[in-house]
Amino acid sequence: MNRPKIRAAALLALLAPLAAFAGQPVDVQVFDRTAQRMLPVYWHDGQRHVAGEPGHEYEIRIRNQGGGRVLAVTSVDGVNVITGRTASPRQSGYVIDPYGSVDIDGWRKNMAEVAAFYFTSLPDSYAARTGRPDNVGVIGVAVFRERPRQPMALEQRSVPAAAAEPLDPPSIPQERTAGKAAAPPVQADAASGTAERTRRDERLGTGHGQRLDSGATYVDFERAGKHPDAVITICYDSYRNLVARGVIPKPRYRYAKRTPEPFPGGFVPDP
Repeated sequence: MNRPKIRAAALLALLAPLAAFAGQPVDVQVFDRTAQRMLPVYWHDGQRHVAGEPGHEYEIRIRNQGGGRVLAVTSVDGVNVITGRTASPRQSGYVIDPYGSVDIDGWRKNMAEVAAFYFTSLPDSYAARTGRPDNVGVIGVAVFRERPRQPMALEQRSVPAAAAEPLDPPSIPQERTAGKAAAPPVQADAASGTAERTRRDERLGTGHGQRLDSGATYVDFERAGKHPDAVITICYDSYRNLVARGVIPKPRYRYAKRTPEPFPGGFVPDP
């Protein structure tokens, strides 16, 4: 008698994360460019998480789910992906057409190129190498809807789809080139060899990689309001760290569910 209720409860649990997307102006996903696959989302305490593979390049895919243009101000590790400045929703972003999409595959260097995103250790991350390691491990998208255009309106101020501020911050790490190892991590202070520092260094961050062709143009866009219509957050770390933190359930091996047999086979096979 209770079985239908149990099944219904399980179904509701599976659908719960989907409800979080209801009404969102955009859909945000992380695509592993090296493995050519979309990273699965793990929900934990109401927060989205993805597991990155060290050394793999990735991109952020944002799809507009509405019939009007939106501005997506995007940050990685607390840094604006266009300007390289400490991120704020008031900064530059990418304008996405109705039901259109944009693939953000790196830190914008100019109107034609980006430096590829790649998963790496915290000390090698772009944020840490520019003195801002506190927010490593998170991707954020602040979404603004567009103010309806007036037929006889005066010329609107220009908000670029690429950048309105200097593209490079004062200190830019040397970019990683294809086929070469990532740049060496910043040397740790002699007095910081504690277990806490070791744990922090094992966290995953986003590096400043090889140059990629990625064109952009300036467009006019006036925000409908001062505050974002939505802020979408995706936390990321290595698979091992997410399992250790309980975000990803520990795998249950087959042998743990059955009684081992002393004579399951015949002769000794090659390993």
